[in-house]
Amino acid sequence: MPEIISVPVYQIDELSDAARERARCWYRNTLDGFPWWDSVYEDFLRICTIIGVDVAMASRHPAGASGVSDPCIYFRGFSSQGDGASFEGVYKYARRASHEIRQYAPQDEALHAIADQLLEIQRRNFYQITARITQRGLYYHEYTMRIDVSRGSRSGQDMSADTEQGIINVLRDLARWLYRSLEREWDYQTSDEAIDAAIRANEYTFTVGGDRFS
Repeated sequence: MPEIISVPVYQIDELSDAARERARCWYRNTLDGFPWWDSVYEDFLRICTIIGVDVAMASRHPAGASGVSDPCIYFRGFSSQGDGASFEGVYKYARRASHEIRQYAPQDEALHAIADQLLEIQRRNFYQITARITQRGLYYHEYTMRIDVSRGSRSGQDMSADTEQGIINVLRDLARWLYRSLEREWDYQTSDEAIDAAIRANEYTFTVGGDRFS
């Protein structure tokens, strides 16, 4: 005959400190399969639109879906040497970028500096600079981006001095900004406070030792 076994289960706030930490570890491990970076990507894509970067999109076709695409944004993190973020796309001059980035992110001086530097470089080149950004290699950080800079002058006029390296430096600064944003989001998502709130919201229960009960 079947036997019924009764197992007491607990909410996160009912566990001992040691059991609660075990429950948190379980939840942290589930984040590997969860796109916790979506809000950062959305913010980054909006910022790129403002400053003139058209991030490339890659198509994917999961079962039962069509026309699905993802931005070509890559990262590795967050505690090893060589970790970082990169992206692919095309940069062109965007009017009012310095003004609009201050409207969108009024407190972010790093983004203000990026927009201002791009504007200054474009001004010296009559707003004709374009840069194509591609990913190379197996790692992801600002130095794995290949950045090819050109000037679309109808008269064949060369770029002003330091233009190429200036554009490269600024776009790498943008990749660094992206990585810092991803790192902050990861730190938040894996904090005890955020994890406890998520566990409560999903009404997960655990054994007395902190193992997930299912």
